Amino acid sequence: MYHFPLKSSTWQSLTPASQAEDVEQNALYLATVSIGTPAQNLKLDFDTGSADLWVWSTELPSSVTSSSSAASHTVFDPSKSSTFQKTSGSTWQISYGDGSGASGDVGTDTLVLGGVSVENQSIELASKLSAQFVQGEGDGLLGLAFGSINTVQPEPVATPVENMSAQEDIPKDAELFTAYLGNESEKSFYTFGYIDQDALGGQTPAYTPVDNSQGFWMFDSASAAINGKTFRRSGNTAIADTGTTLALVSDDLLEQIYSAIPGAKQSSQQQGWVFPKDTPTDSLPTVSFAVGDKLYDVKKEDLAFQDLGDGTVYGGIQSRGSQQDFDILGDVFLRGIYAIFDQGRTRFGAVQRS
Repeated sequence: MYHFPLKSSTWQSLTPASQAEDVEQNALYLATVSIGTPAQNLKLDFDTGSADLWVWSTELPSSVTSSSSAASHTVFDPSKSSTFQKTSGSTWQISYGDGSGASGDVGTDTLVLGGVSVENQSIELASKLSAQFVQGEGDGLLGLAFGSINTVQPEPVATPVENMSAQEDIPKDAELFTAYLGNESEKSFYTFGYIDQDALGGQTPAYTPVDNSQGFWMFDSASAAINGKTFRRSGNTAIADTGTTLALVSDDLLEQIYSAIPGAKQSSQQQGWVFPKDTPTDSLPTVSFAVGDKLYDVKKEDLAFQDLGDGTVYGGIQSRGSQQDFDILGDVFLRGIYAIFDQGRTRFGAVQRS
C-alpha cells in the first residue's frame, strides 16, 4: 500500500455490493463493514496489497482515542460484542510501503461485508498506530491479498475471502471479488461472490494467470503503449493494488510517458513528475499498461493527480523506485477498468471502462 495524499444473477440479488467512498481527492476508498454483535460499523480501506484485517480499537492509548483526529473515527470496542473471542497469545505487526504501520493483538468475531456474514473472522485490534493512520481517514484496513502474507504470529490467520470460501458463504464457482473504483462524482463498489453485469457493460472479461507466490495479485505486464506506440518490457510484472493511490512504474517508461506531455518535468521539491496545470485533458497522451496479453488505458483525467497550487499538477503515474522490480498498478490504473480478482482460479480479469 502506497498512499499519496501529498504531503450469478440470482446470487447477485442475494449479495449486495459494498459501496466505497472516495476520500482525499481519490487518495483512497473506504467501504463500511460491520463487526460484532450488535454490529459496530467501521469504514475500512480495502487493500489488495496486504492480507491483514485490522481496526482502530479501545486498546489504543487514550492519547490517540481522545485526540481531535480521533473524532472522525469509529473505535471498535470488543467488550460490547457478545460474539467476540480473544485469541490468546496472537499478535500482529504490519508495515506498508509508504512507511505507515500498526500493531496489536487478535480476536475473532462476526464480520459482515458486501451482504456476506463471515463467522469467526480474525479481527486484528490495533494498540499502536503510526502518525499517518492517526491523522488520516478510515478506521483500519481490510486486506484482500493472499493469506500467505498475513502478519499474525505465531500462526497467520485466514483472510475474509478465504473464510467466505471455506464457509461456503459464496458459490464454489465464484470464489472471487471485484472492484469498481470511480472518481469523485462516480459510484465505487466492491462485490464478493459475483461479477456485476452492469459494470461489465456487455463485455467479456479477459483473464490472465496470477502468480501469488509473494502473496500479491501479480501478473505478466510485458508491454505498455503511449498514443498507440508499443514499448516492449520483457519479463516485466505488475501487481493490482487497490491500496496504492497512484500507478508506479519503471523510470525508463516514465521518461517516455512524460516526454509526450509538453512542459512536464521531474520536480525535486515534489519528488516526482509534474506538468502544467493548463494542459488540456484531450491533449494528454493515451497511456496503456498490459495485463497479460491485453492493454488497458489509463483514463486521461487521472494522469493529473493533484493540483500543486503553483501552476503545475502532480502526475498520477510515478516511479516505482530503483529497488522495486515490479510495477504497482494502483487506483489511477484501476479506475480505468472493472477488475475481477478470481481467487478460486488464481487469475485476474478485467474489462476496459469508457
